[in-house]
Amino acid sequence: MVDERTKKLAKVLVEHSTKIKKGDVVVISGEVIAEPLIKEVYRLCLKKGAYPSVHVQLPGMGPLFYKNANNAQLKRFPEVTMYESKKADAFIGIWGTTNTREMSNIDPKKMAIRSRVVNPISKIRMQKRWVGTDYPTNALAIEAGMSLEEYEDFFYKACLVDYKKMEKKHAKLKKIIDKGSEVRIVGKNTDLKMSIKNMVASAACGDHNVPDGEVFTAPEKYSVEGHIEFSYPAIRAGNEVDGIYVEFKKGKAVVAKATKNEKFLKSMLGMDKGSSYLGELGIGTNYGITKYTKNLLFDEKIGGTVHLAFGMGYPECAPKNKKNLNDSALHWDIVKDMRQGGRLYVDGKLIQKNGKFLI
Repeated sequence: MVDERTKKLAKVLVEHSTKIKKGDVVVISGEVIAEPLIKEVYRLCLKKGAYPSVHVQLPGMGPLFYKNANNAQLKRFPEVTMYESKKADAFIGIWGTTNTREMSNIDPKKMAIRSRVVNPISKIRMQKRWVGTDYPTNALAIEAGMSLEEYEDFFYKACLVDYKKMEKKHAKLKKIIDKGSEVRIVGKNTDLKMSIKNMVASAACGDHNVPDGEVFTAPEKYSVEGHIEFSYPAIRAGNEVDGIYVEFKKGKAVVAKATKNEKFLKSMLGMDKGSSYLGELGIGTNYGITKYTKNLLFDEKIGGTVHLAFGMGYPECAPKNKKNLNDSALHWDIVKDMRQGGRLYVDGKLIQKNGKFLI
């Protein structure tokens, strides 16, 4: 018996996020543990008259590839995947894992090489309709410090919200960001400024991520100045980097420290020419998500937080001048909690204090 909440989530992904219609070619991808949600999404796509195909990954496939692939295999471009990406109309990713740390002992240099190789595919897909979500698993529940039942309740409560209502709430903040020229973030061991002049804000309301709840834009690439201490560990490919402190000069991270896994942090920021610059400033607005869970899909949406992404900026944030937008094979969001002593300014005006909006 499929959980009714799973059915509701599938409907959000198919009807709200990707707006699947008759004739659409849809690529559904995910891990085998997410079978109930994958099947329900597949069923709904068929009901819509679309042409869905499914790619399911088995546990351990990632480590298997990186531990056994030679240099030629790492650098080989997946032509078949690119062909599919060009032909498809929409992509629905359903993540789920039985082991959140299975990639933690993989050489980050190998991951960086592969990221650069497949980056053109990511760019093609981002121009289409796409959405990504998770599926509640024991592994994710353990990371969040919950039982599976508790995590399922937390998960579905965060995902199954009124996204139309969220759009209305985001409108005012988006307007302020769109008109703004400079953002300043102040908090514990943090004072960071960046220009957002001529950039456009995007109000994220379940169109690409579920759960959702953020307004994001892109800083001008060379404008970021100051320092920031991030509040939570940043996790990428099973590697947990904690105690992150970064200093910026003319947009570039010139100092990057961590109390845990600093080598991995520096490896990611050295991935390519754009990986040590910022591509995104996001402001979390989902006050229904209050707990840090070591799952970025949820953590970057926590109401009263901001997050900065090293690497690629989203093209929609710079429709008039792409030269001001950072480009990279990396896109790595790291979260700063503003709920205790944090202040967020736009053009010198305080718009948020201690995580609460003043607008």
